[in-house]
Amino acid sequence: MPRILRDYPSIAAALNGLPESTARDDRMRRVIDPLWECLHSRGVSWVGFYVDQPGHPDDVRMILGPCRDKPACSPIGLHGACGQALRSGRTLIVRDVKSLGPNYIACDPRDQSEIVVPLIDEDGRAWAVLDVDSWEVGSFDESDDEGLRTVLRTAGLVK
Repeated sequence: MPRILRDYPSIAAALNGLPESTARDDRMRRVIDPLWECLHSRGVSWVGFYVDQPGHPDDVRMILGPCRDKPACSPIGLHGACGQALRSGRTLIVRDVKSLGPNYIACDPRDQSEIVVPLIDEDGRAWAVLDVDSWEVGSFDESDDEGLRTVLRTAGLVK
């Protein structure tokens, strides 16, 4: 299957000019629509944020933040792909969600691959993740990680 090209620079350009004082929640909301509008026709079935709730039990530690374009599971535990990326502080690219076995949290049984990018604060701690899903196996690679990080940096969600 040929690689699907995604125009992350256009998404980042749409986010230029966000006021510095905008709260994280507002920044996440402002990122979701441009991400969805650019990516849903490019092999993406869902995009959304999960926010860490420190102090909550691990099995309900992350809650759904802004997302598109359908409901998703919430709260979720740290055992899934989102929790793994949050705990490690590193992007997780899952070529085939079947490889995760019982650790996969299936909000949409049609999803076949995903990329999860942690949002790291100025102290080096992950406080949320951006989760992007696809109905196709192998839909994401390192260029998506780089592009999504550029978008998140432009929005002031990561340093």
